[in-house]
Amino acid sequence: MEQKYVKEAFDTNWVVPLGPNVNGFEHDLEEFVNSLTPNPSPKGEGLTKRVVALSAGTAAVHLGLLNCGVKPGDEVIVQSFTFCASTHPVTYLGATPVLVDSEPDTWNIDPELLEEAIVDRKAKTGKYPAAIVPVALYGMPYKADRIMEIANKYGIPVVEDAAEGFGSRYKGQMLGTFGKYGVLSFNGNKMITTSGGGALITEDEDHWREIMMYATQYRESYPYYQHEKIGYNYRMSNICAGIGRGQMTVVDQHLKHHKHVQKMYEELLADVPGVHVHSQPSLTPVPSPTGEGSVPVYDSNYWLCTITIDENVKVKGQEDAYKTIVTGAVGGAAGVIHAAKSAHTDCEPNANVEAMRVALDKAQVEARPVWKPMHKQPVYLRGKKEEVRCKNYSVVTSESSVAYVNGVSEAIFKVGMCLPAGPYVSDDDVKYIVDTIKENIIG
Repeated sequence: MEQKYVKEAFDTNWVVPLGPNVNGFEHDLEEFVNSLTPNPSPKGEGLTKRVVALSAGTAAVHLGLLNCGVKPGDEVIVQSFTFCASTHPVTYLGATPVLVDSEPDTWNIDPELLEEAIVDRKAKTGKYPAAIVPVALYGMPYKADRIMEIANKYGIPVVEDAAEGFGSRYKGQMLGTFGKYGVLSFNGNKMITTSGGGALITEDEDHWREIMMYATQYRESYPYYQHEKIGYNYRMSNICAGIGRGQMTVVDQHLKHHKHVQKMYEELLADVPGVHVHSQPSLTPVPSPTGEGSVPVYDSNYWLCTITIDENVKVKGQEDAYKTIVTGAVGGAAGVIHAAKSAHTDCEPNANVEAMRVALDKAQVEARPVWKPMHKQPVYLRGKKEEVRCKNYSVVTSESSVAYVNGVSEAIFKVGMCLPAGPYVSDDDVKYIVDTIKENIIG
């Protein structure tokens, strides 16, 4: 199907960032995210969100924050345990990231620490943060209702980063549809892909129109080029959207596959001491938002399946971990990286986790560390650093960020690992990966 739509784009000469595929892809996305019940129930019932297809998920974060009114001198709360695309757009707008740590069950932003941070920022700066960005880490739903309750209490807009959570639901509702804006990503390794691209879910027609303006250089309706605001070249191309339209025909299959792979990892690793598969919290189902039947509280897409390895688990070769400086990119990074000066940083996965990554790599399995928390990234620790210990968390302030840290994400980073889960990962592949993990554990 992807080739059909792409061929149509070339045959009709629609090879620009607009056209039938872009319109069709946006329509397909709107049907998908607005559905309050999974297939085979009718799509589109319940919500009336509009979607703008963009060149990247990062662009979606940027425009969402921009249209929330984020400006230089503001602060924006962002989940610290995430990929840098969640935080970097805050700096594009001249604002300061306020990085909030995670809760242990979902690995996502801790709602209670979030509220502590909001109150503390108001006390210290005289104003509330300009926006809140929760993140669906590896597809796991965040506590959307509690986050929205807190955000609404203080009048702060929410930009949901559901880039990794496409198709994940919380209490039956799709991630990305709770807040003012919702971010989607269609990068090459996501649940569906357009090779590169993203989208922004908007509240209504008015917000959709404003985001569309910003994404197309904010050109006014004159027969010549008239610009009254600074806009951006962020629209998705008609060719990429053609790939997306084809991918939407198999999105339900992809979701089922990822959940199946997750279940296999859970079953096959259940008897391995010290190795734990991270799974969604198991809670009593709640009434469906449609009023018919019940739905799970958490319904993760399991974009990536993750495990943790206890520090006392001995892995073959761990005595040699970090003895060699990595000269290439690990985990699908773009082709150009700086050569590291040292094999170590001040916060890194434990030696046994690195040894297991290397062992899997030698077995032709691409495993990778979990995201390094943003509050441990040098780019957000520039200048003089001050740490103040509070009740059960610390506040770390530098020239480039403020962080509310409870130790959860750092602890997970040291023991966590991502395992393959994509649509081409077969049952035999999962068995091979698990066997490789078992073979490299000593004792």
